[in-house]
Amino acid sequence: MTRPTVAVVGRPNVGKSTLVNRIVGRREAIVQEKPGVTRDRKVLEAEWAGRTFTIVDTGGWLPAGENTLDGKVSRQSEMAVSQADVVLFVVDTTVGITEEDDRVAGLLRKSNRPVLVVANKADSDRRELEAWEFGRLGLGDPWPVSALHGRGTGDLLDEVVGRLRAGRPDDEPATGSEEAPGEAPDEDHADAAVSIVGRPNVGKSTLFNRLIGDERSVVHDLPGTTRDAIDTVVETTEGRIRFVDTAGMRRKSRVDDGTEYYSFVRALRAIDTADAALLVIDATEGVTHQDQRLAERIDAAGSPVVLVLNKWDLLGDAEDRAVMTADVADRLGFLGYAPVLKVSAKTGLGVHKLLPAVHEAIEAYHRRIPTRELNLLMQQVQAAHAAPEAKILYATQGATDPPTFTLFTNRSLPPTYLRYVERRIREHFGFGPTPLKLRVRQRSG
Repeated sequence: MTRPTVAVVGRPNVGKSTLVNRIVGRREAIVQEKPGVTRDRKVLEAEWAGRTFTIVDTGGWLPAGENTLDGKVSRQSEMAVSQADVVLFVVDTTVGITEEDDRVAGLLRKSNRPVLVVANKADSDRRELEAWEFGRLGLGDPWPVSALHGRGTGDLLDEVVGRLRAGRPDDEPATGSEEAPGEAPDEDHADAAVSIVGRPNVGKSTLFNRLIGDERSVVHDLPGTTRDAIDTVVETTEGRIRFVDTAGMRRKSRVDDGTEYYSFVRALRAIDTADAALLVIDATEGVTHQDQRLAERIDAAGSPVVLVLNKWDLLGDAEDRAVMTADVADRLGFLGYAPVLKVSAKTGLGVHKLLPAVHEAIEAYHRRIPTRELNLLMQQVQAAHAAPEAKILYATQGATDPPTFTLFTNRSLPPTYLRYVERRIREHFGFGPTPLKLRVRQRSG
């Protein structure tokens, strides 16, 4: 981590995500009045009094076996605590000390991490007095706050920043990569964003964990485990990449509660802002109608895409694999430029091919072709195959992300000829797995 880390932990439904949203100043973590909405660790950047730090929102600590979903969620909280410089232990003043609070407090006392007990929902003077009950947890005086209304959060953040400065002075960053105070970040070090999208239960989180080399997202055989977009920056042989694990995307008609709605919206936002997308498809089920809709959504966003056929190792024989390959070509033919990788996120089969494919896609997504080279190619293209009663007079690249080319002509060009020109541009300049856009401007007169 390049910044000090603050972990927000506690049992379910005490207001951890509301507090995180209050601290970062925007609605990033999904909030709903029922337990279990937050399941993964969500990492965000926050700033207070000139001090920048990383804040980690976690799922609720729950008593459960290691292999159950609740157990895996609790394990995420434990990992966040082990990596934190300061831990915010959130409790509920309207409920008082519970057995789960006692259990969490015991674990935190053994962690040897600085802990602040945040007595949330103290939205009145009476509630503030009730908050002092939590001093019995043995973790110091509680900090009464109302995350929903902002009451007391400024004092809490002053204390957090004071603890961070005491543990790590401003002039001694965690690593050499952290910017010195007042120093602007290096634009050359902006992280490429790669979104991992797909239907529920196709193996996105398993692939995410395989790629980042850490059990960062909760993986369980229950559709809809990931409720929010979770991202992690990874140093790879292809450079820094920010992988974003999104919630499973279902048809809008099936998105029937507030949590799923916000998950769906954030998954769409992750697609729109990504430098590339990994569309994960369950090879054992084939390409479904929803897979097609997601592919269309990615294509419309203009993001380069890599098709990932997961669970490939579970296909029975060569005939099943040939049928699946043909299914992809038939149903996702409009993504003909996208590479198709056959992997098993669980065993690691073929996963090593993903990073090179992603790197190629991102590099091409940002590539700009010199005008002279583009027009030399247009001369060769027309010499090899002229358009019927039309001529490309001049061409230029007007934009990147995705590469967009404008063709100035004396007449309109038929769609078949435009596809020919696009194919030649892609092949000649090696654009590979990234979409291209061609626009035609007919010269007046």
